[in-house]
Amino acid sequence: MRERAVSGHPDSTGRTPGATLPSVTEREGSTNASTSRPAPPSSCDASARCDDTAASLGDYRAAFHTASLPMAVLNRDGLVLAANPALGELVGSDPDDLVAATAADLTDLGADPRVWAAYREVLCGRSDRLRSTRRVKRSDGSSVWVEVTVEAVAEGPLGGAERVLLSLADISDRHDLLARLRHLQMHDPVTRLPNRTLFFERLTAALEAAAFERSGTGRIGLCYLDLDGFKAVNDTLGHRVGDRLLSAVAQRLTGCAEHTGERGPGRAGHLVARLGGDEFALLVEDSTGTDQLAELAQSVLDALQRPFDLAGQRLSVSASIGVVERTASGTTATGLMQAADTTLYWAKEDGKARWTLFDPERNAHRMTRQALSSTLRPAVDRGEFTLEYQPLVGLGDGRAQGVEALVRWRHPQFGVLSPNRFIALAEENGAIVELGRWVLERACYQARAWQLAHPGGEPLFVSVNVAVRQVWDSDLVADVAGILAETGLPPQLLQLELTESAVMGSAGRPLQALQALSDMGVRIAIDDFGTGYSNLAYLSRLPVSVLKLDGSFVHGFRSQEHPNPADEMIVEALVALAHRLGLTVTAECVESAEQAERLRRIGCDTGQGWLYSRPVAPDLVEALLDAGRACS
Repeated sequence: MRERAVSGHPDSTGRTPGATLPSVTEREGSTNASTSRPAPPSSCDASARCDDTAASLGDYRAAFHTASLPMAVLNRDGLVLAANPALGELVGSDPDDLVAATAADLTDLGADPRVWAAYREVLCGRSDRLRSTRRVKRSDGSSVWVEVTVEAVAEGPLGGAERVLLSLADISDRHDLLARLRHLQMHDPVTRLPNRTLFFERLTAALEAAAFERSGTGRIGLCYLDLDGFKAVNDTLGHRVGDRLLSAVAQRLTGCAEHTGERGPGRAGHLVARLGGDEFALLVEDSTGTDQLAELAQSVLDALQRPFDLAGQRLSVSASIGVVERTASGTTATGLMQAADTTLYWAKEDGKARWTLFDPERNAHRMTRQALSSTLRPAVDRGEFTLEYQPLVGLGDGRAQGVEALVRWRHPQFGVLSPNRFIALAEENGAIVELGRWVLERACYQARAWQLAHPGGEPLFVSVNVAVRQVWDSDLVADVAGILAETGLPPQLLQLELTESAVMGSAGRPLQALQALSDMGVRIAIDDFGTGYSNLAYLSRLPVSVLKLDGSFVHGFRSQEHPNPADEMIVEALVALAHRLGLTVTAECVESAEQAERLRRIGCDTGQGWLYSRPVAPDLVEALLDAGRACS
């Protein structure tokens, strides 16, 4: 489109433009050729008018040539008809040499498509004015920043509506000041690196460029790092030393970026930015794949492993790095940073001082956990939870003595979820208190219903898992007492299971709660015994009734031909110790008759596992009771 305006065609009068302003005679002659006007009333009046016009034209020319503002008169093709000395001085050329030059080339108006389109609108008479900041090159190779104004000339001595006036105002000083202010605004004062604002500006521009340009790889990469233990440096050595450390880290990161960015034809160093605190980012535009990002991340770790000598202080630091590399198309700056932040968290979670690559599957699992966590509390109100029950069977007679209540979440999106999918989440966000209270209430109602349905036999007790947070964040004793009173279930038919790590070492409120529940007649069981603290000396001081051996011990009983003697010895010793303390022992994960028989010989009291039954609905437990409770 630009080539159409950069020609040396004659102007509208059919003459090649010259170095002087168009004459009045030429303008009037062209007018008289197209229209006829009545003769002036007298020769004196006509002479006066000519003298006035000539004087006016002379004034315009004098003002044009002596003006300190660089100016030029253009025709509608954008060619210079006349230039004043100020313009010649600005661009470093003789004004006469600028005649017939293309104004867009002189003022860089054609470099920006939007500015060029607006400029053409003025030349064509469809717009009155254009104003734009441009960079003008001088004949000596230097450049100057100017504010360019292009506007149509009204009817008058300068040539009428067929002329356009170009004026330039030197704004180099103002532009340099604004550039310095922007640099200060966009850079971190401690490390001199680009700050968060400039980083996101570059990131957004890189994503847009990669989406539309076909010359690059169309991919983008990011290393997002955080110094491990930097807060301790600030707290112990002061912020001055901390700032020096950040500055030294920035220098090493810049060195890594320049070194890896130099490899390959046409590749520049990567952008290094400080995003805040001890967080840094390395942006890789047109990345070539995950190998390139992995190499960069490892070079950063290696560089930071070398000690820092700062004003007499020798410091060693490490960093955790989240690495993301993907196709730029369809990627947003926010999405890329979220992925990098998640991956950085993984690196810290995995042990720090390492880099971790973004894993879509791991991220999907995290997103699922987040979705489950956010809907846990409403799910209780919506009635999405249900209970199943697994028998606890006497190893001596094979009869069911009780059942363990196991909660299931019938999730509308993910289907039926077992406790290991959501109990830990409920403990993290506090929903375990409400959920645990619901489980306790439903289990007690069900146990009471079985008791009333079979009044002649020995009733089943129900065992309910309790999280330690339920003890701390709620009045568990009052909840249990209220539920037992409401359901009518005798306290001896309720067993509460707490993990070994939660019970061993209990003091203060937890211990008082356990003691109050035991005094109430409720049985207390330690679940998964043998995998936690195993503080046997403390065991005798706890109000515990039952030990439930972790299933890992029973796994060694699987083969009669190749038994694990160590597991058998441990189980035998634990059973003997428990019996000495007046406790009963339940073995979990009993899957075969051989395991059950060996546990019975050792002296284990009850067993629980798939040998007897999987967790089942309440009506199947009812059928078990009707059949005489035999599970073997």
